[in-house]
Amino acid sequence: MSQTVLPDSESTAEFRQGLLFGLAAYGMWGFLPAYYKLTDTVPGDIVVSHRILWSVLFVGVFLYLRGRWPEVREIFHQPKIVLGLTASACFIAVNWLVFVWAITNERVLDVSLGYFINPLVSILVGLVVLRERLRLWQGIAVAIAALAVILQAVLAGGVPWVSLMLAFSFAGYGYVRKVTPVKATPGLFVETLLLFPLAASYMLLNLSWGVDALVLDDLPVLLALAGTGVVTAVPLICFSSAARRLPLFMLGLMQYLAPSLHFLMAVYIWGEPLDQTRLIGFLLIWAALAVFTYDSWRRYRGAARRAA
Repeated sequence: MSQTVLPDSESTAEFRQGLLFGLAAYGMWGFLPAYYKLTDTVPGDIVVSHRILWSVLFVGVFLYLRGRWPEVREIFHQPKIVLGLTASACFIAVNWLVFVWAITNERVLDVSLGYFINPLVSILVGLVVLRERLRLWQGIAVAIAALAVILQAVLAGGVPWVSLMLAFSFAGYGYVRKVTPVKATPGLFVETLLLFPLAASYMLLNLSWGVDALVLDDLPVLLALAGTGVVTAVPLICFSSAARRLPLFMLGLMQYLAPSLHFLMAVYIWGEPLDQTRLIGFLLIWAALAVFTYDSWRRYRGAARRAA
């Protein structure tokens, strides 16, 4: 069977589109802390409840307008996929709670460190769960990252739990979504739909306690909360479009954009303290990521040469 090859001009256009979609996705994820500063007067658990509720609404409307409801119905006809999305929903709910709590409590540097660590934690997940073999350069990268966490715990007097919770919850989410055969946007809709009863019940419970969980008395904050559905779904849609057009190595490089933006905003806009201990931790993680990126580049070049 002959394989259709895109003309050079068409493949270049696809690459450029993928690059723009990727930059849009990681750029929006990078500026998420700034967005959630708009809602920092609202408790984190209420913010996450709003995020779930508005995501169901926005993503549901998006899928309906694109004529993709059959994809959602097909998911519910496959119990194994629903079970997988239930697990991924639990991981992402934990991730969202810790993320919003950290921003509200001026811990954006911890958020940055967590997402820098994430690719290395994903290696550990593959090692433990998938029984993948640890290559030499991967082992060196993971060892350097482990040293950074240990030094942070010893010198700073505590384990960087926010960073680790974010890294492990997102790595767990990524693993479950990798092994669950479902597209990104319908999968997100089902995940948030599964969380919807918990979020709605929690909102009603808070209302019964006299808490203004709907934030009806502050229109700008309410609009920002409603917008959480948009800022949750749009980057994911852009990422899915980028993933179809770019090689994995390129996506791997672009993933550092988001935590880099977190780091810059935390230090230079919100003035979070970057003491010597924390700086050493970041330097070690950056060194680990340089090793990890070098190994990924070698593999990518080797695969490209074999394909040629």
